[in-house]
Amino acid sequence: MTDQGFSADEIDTSRPHPARMYDYYLGGRDNYEVDREAAERVIEEIPEIRFAARANRDFLQRAVRAVVRSGIRQIIDVGTGIPTSLNTHEMAREIAPDVRVAYVDNDPIVASHAGARLTGTPDTGFALADVRKPESVLEHPTVKELIDFDRPVALLLVAVLHYVTDEEGPGQVAGTLGQALPAGSQLVLSHATTDFHPDGLPNVLKVYRNATASMNPRPHREVLSFFDGFRLQEPGLVQVPLWRPDGPAMPAEEIAKTGVYGGVGVKV
Repeated sequence: MTDQGFSADEIDTSRPHPARMYDYYLGGRDNYEVDREAAERVIEEIPEIRFAARANRDFLQRAVRAVVRSGIRQIIDVGTGIPTSLNTHEMAREIAPDVRVAYVDNDPIVASHAGARLTGTPDTGFALADVRKPESVLEHPTVKELIDFDRPVALLLVAVLHYVTDEEGPGQVAGTLGQALPAGSQLVLSHATTDFHPDGLPNVLKVYRNATASMNPRPHREVLSFFDGFRLQEPGLVQVPLWRPDGPAMPAEEIAKTGVYGGVGVKV
């Protein structure tokens, strides 16, 4: 089940794309020279970015498993990005094989990968929609077919709202999506922050301004506001390696430099 809804002319490989840069940080191969060059400029300024990307990915896996263990059986994964195993439906179905997953992204290249990697199993689908227009996500036929909004839903906004500018209103985006969910639903959110890398940030942000989407890191208090209407679960909104770690302890110096917050909240 997938809806690409784009032509080949819409795929822009002349400018770096954040999803493909993220794929490069993770060691993936679904990127182009322009993405690798941009990513290397970011790594030059913040060498820890690769660790942060992996830590964010690990947070996603732990959070998905946690919401499924709590009883959630349907997930909307907004800002899917380039598919990287394990993908959300694979993580979720390790716990419960009947979980339904609607993937959402606004990038035609992600859509092309989704058709090959994400939607070949039952009860998964892909919607080409833009989180900056949250109604387009909620009203998309693929989302409406897969998701029953009368039952609790896990909404994943993992490493996505920092690509929404202040003018586009990340709080409004999160609020509109959250309001559509019934009580007992859960919000899984991570977001880049300005709190740990004041040096080097101007050059990093310049790289992203030349990409297809700008990077807009935000302080803890602002990221926390995106959970309005949700009760944060322990341990709260923390740097992603600190959210319910389940492996060997990370070196403190690596955690200290991880500029990504993550948390999970339950709608009250």
